[in-house]
Amino acid sequence: MRPATATAAAVTTLLGAGAAAVAAGRYASDLALKASSVRPLPGDPRLTVHATGPDRITLTRSLASLRPGTYGMEGHGLHAVLGPVLARAPHTADTVVRRLERIELGAPGPGARVRLTPALHRGTPASALGLDHEDVEIPGELGPLPAWLVPAPRTTWVIALHGLGTTREHPLNVVPFYHRHRIPVLVPAYRGDEGAPPSPDGLTHLGDSEWRDVDAALRYAVRRGAREVVLHGWGPGASMALRAAAESGVRDRIGGLVLDSPVLDWEVTLRNLASARHVPGFLVPLAVRAAQGRTGPHDDLLRLASAPGALRAPTLLFHGPEDAIAPWEPSVELAARRPDLISLRTVRDAPHAAMWNPDPTRYEESLRRFLVPLL
Repeated sequence: MRPATATAAAVTTLLGAGAAAVAAGRYASDLALKASSVRPLPGDPRLTVHATGPDRITLTRSLASLRPGTYGMEGHGLHAVLGPVLARAPHTADTVVRRLERIELGAPGPGARVRLTPALHRGTPASALGLDHEDVEIPGELGPLPAWLVPAPRTTWVIALHGLGTTREHPLNVVPFYHRHRIPVLVPAYRGDEGAPPSPDGLTHLGDSEWRDVDAALRYAVRRGAREVVLHGWGPGASMALRAAAESGVRDRIGGLVLDSPVLDWEVTLRNLASARHVPGFLVPLAVRAAQGRTGPHDDLLRLASAPGALRAPTLLFHGPEDAIAPWEPSVELAARRPDLISLRTVRDAPHAAMWNPDPTRYEESLRRFLVPLL
């Protein structure tokens, strides 16, 4: 082969390999970050229903089905609420029996394939909880954002921000608590959610761009009469709350933050999402580089939130070491950097963004104590 021909062939091969690497990285980043609030959160296994009774259900034995507390259970045309594992039930080496609290949709017959979810409710505040609410629209950066407003007498509001793999139905877990304490709750959708404008690149930015929709929700709450606002977020929703507290033009109205499983290390969370969605290990670095190229640079949120003057609102942080999506260690570090403002509640035996589920009473008592001086 002539030298020129050989060189051309080598260049063509390299270009082909480069193009293949770019395509592989883009594909892998799509798997990890494709914006869709209804995609199941990766990492938890699909379980099989083995039997049901009037107040119990038998599931495949796994770490997920053995978790303490209360969870939603969803499958095709199915949603139910499960209580704790029944200690005296006839378990086997392959199955576990939990209390069946209620069935909200469908019928979980033997053989049904299901997942556990931290979201207990389906529907609106009215249909799921029997609470009056307004369907409102928030003027957002990309277009109108649908939201539920559950009214109450106080002038301190809560804005509740869902996280990965869920919709605004997830914050309905805590809406009854806030309503009992006469606190208005605004539950917005944000870019990428059903009914909200799509993200321009079709990807979730894990809060790095979505926080501007939180800023819009803050401004809406202030226009509607909120004197102060507590931001309560899960996963990227917690990260959005932190960004808003540091950068919003109305951050002086933020009276407190409640952060459940915040995403503080963007790259590690992206790697965890890619791995949990079965991206081959050799493609994960390509996915990270492709995502960085597509979504732009990402600030060090841990550094940003702990910088002097960046965080001024009292903060209650729930997180646990079993979170396989957003690592727990950065939350420990953030709390250690700002002990003057941040109280960390460590929750064990809970997956990502499910710190309420193992013990709702304990979670809500921590919330109550945190809120008393803010109201």
